[in-house]
This record gives sequence, structure tokens and C-alpha cells, in this order.
Amino acid sequence: MKNRNKWLAAIAVIIVLAVAFFWGGDYAKNTTKVDTASVIESPAAAGQEEATASPAATEEHDDEEKADGGQASPASTPSPESLAAETDKPAGQAEKDVSPVPTDGAEQGSPTATPSAKPDSTKAPTPKPEATKKPADAGGKQPTATVKPTSTPKGGKDKYQTDPVPSGKPKPVEWQDTVVDKKKKLTATLSVSAASILDHMDSFNKDKLEVLPEDGIIYKEQKVTFYEGESVFDVLLREMKKNKIHMEFEMTPIYNSNYIEGINNIYEFDCGELSGWMYKVNGWFPNYGASRYLLKDGDKIQWQYTCDLGRDIGGYSAGAGDGK
Repeated sequence: MKNRNKWLAAIAVIIVLAVAFFWGGDYAKNTTKVDTASVIESPAAAGQEEATASPAATEEHDDEEKADGGQASPASTPSPESLAAETDKPAGQAEKDVSPVPTDGAEQGSPTATPSAKPDSTKAPTPKPEATKKPADAGGKQPTATVKPTSTPKGGKDKYQTDPVPSGKPKPVEWQDTVVDKKKKLTATLSVSAASILDHMDSFNKDKLEVLPEDGIIYKEQKVTFYEGESVFDVLLREMKKNKIHMEFEMTPIYNSNYIEGINNIYEFDCGELSGWMYKVNGWFPNYGASRYLLKDGDKIQWQYTCDLGRDIGGYSAGAGDGK
């Protein structure tokens, strides 16, 4: 009986402890429920606690807004310390890295703005050269001033390098200053000869033998018609075209005359270094170009090929009367 009573007492104690344990656990659960309910009923207080308890979270939230927007509102900017802590740079430098990106920065502060300003500064001096050119272009005073010294005789030459014309011989007339009157027809005689080559066959270009006439006469002496105001060159050119005789020439501005390079495919230097075409009028070898010789009625024109600077055909000087 004693043992039985001991077991019953032990069981009763265990039951009391179990009831106390379970009752205490329910009370604790109720206290937690009351706490959460109080928190839910006062959201404003919770917001204040969170704001004061986690300032770093608000700074992170502001940084996220700046990264998303690119142009954050002023309310999010008062966090330079946090930017300096995260980027290891002052807040001002972080803003400069972003601000040049907009077009306003490219137009005003970027390097492209300085080149645009430099052309303006270079354009400003451009009117100055124009101002210096205008006096020369307007009156042509500078060109004539540069021409006059060359036309002033030094050794007797004119501005086209012409030696003084012998007395009694016609002076040169500039072709651009003459007017051709086709109502007034005049006559002259014309001939073209390369007979001098026959006496210098050892110096003549062997490839040109087929174009050299047997007697050396390319155009027999005959009367031709020309118009008042025409030159020796004008008559030669027209007659060669009319008779389908080859002729090549080139304008030489320094002499203000056309230079005859070849007739009937016989060119200068085809019979040595001193060979070429010359002309004479009325037995005289003019010392100026054929384009500057103004013809008169009844003139006798002779074009002759020389192999020795005119000495072999009666020329009076080495450079006189060449085909210029």
C-alpha cells in the first residue's frame, strides 16, 4: 500500500507540473500576440522607429533613386557624405562625371565648343585680305605697276621681249587690239618651203624623209586673199587648213604671239638643235612673232625652215624672225 501511494503521489506531481507547463506556454503566446497587435494598430510609430533605427536604409533608397533617374530631385541630393563613402570621391566630382553627358554640356562646355569658337575667330580676319585685294582688283593699279618695269626698255626691249625695230620697218601691232574688217579684202603672196633641209640631210631626222618633198616646197608661192586687220599668222593658218596641210602651233604669252612648231609634220629640231620655222615679209625677217605682224595689201610672205638659226636662209641674226 505504501508503494502504491508513492506512485500515485508521483503521478499527481507530474500532472500538476504538466498543467503548469502548458498553462505557462499559452500565456506566453498570448503576450506575443498582444505585442504584434499593438504594433499593427500604430503604423505611424512603427514608421518613426524604422526611420530612426535605420538611416543607412534611407540613404541606400535615395541612392537607388539617383541611379534610376539620372536627374534626381533636390530632395534626394542632400547625401554627399554617403556618395563620398560609396564612391571614394567628393559629391561634386560624382555630379561632374554625369553632367557632361547631356547635350547642353556638349554645346557650351565640351571641347567641341572651343573649335566652333576658333573658326569664328579665324573668319573674322578673312575680310582683311579681301580689303587688301580690292584696291588691286578695282583699278588694276598693282598689275600695271608690275608690268611697267618690264615694258621699260632695258637694252631697248619692250614688254614682250622685242628688240628695237629697225627704222623704216613696220612695228609690231598687238593682235588683241586689232579689228578684222571682212568687208575689205586685200591680197598678198604666200609660200612655205623646207628646201634648206636638202643641204643638211646628214642632220635631218630619217623618220621624216617621207614628209619632205623632193624639192622641199610645201606650199608654192601664190596669191592669197586676206582681210584688213589680219596678221601673218592668220593668213598661214587659213591657207594650211584650206589645202589640208598639217600645221601645229602654240600661243606664247611672253611674246604675245603664236609659235609655229611644225608644218607638214616637219618640226623644230628635226634637222639639228638650231633648226625651226622662220618667216619674212618683203625680204625682211621681223624680230617679233607672226601674230603681231599686221599685213598690208601686196605684202610678200615667205615661211622657211632653217637648220642654222636663219644663217642658212639669209637671216640677219640668230634669234630674229623665228616662228613666234
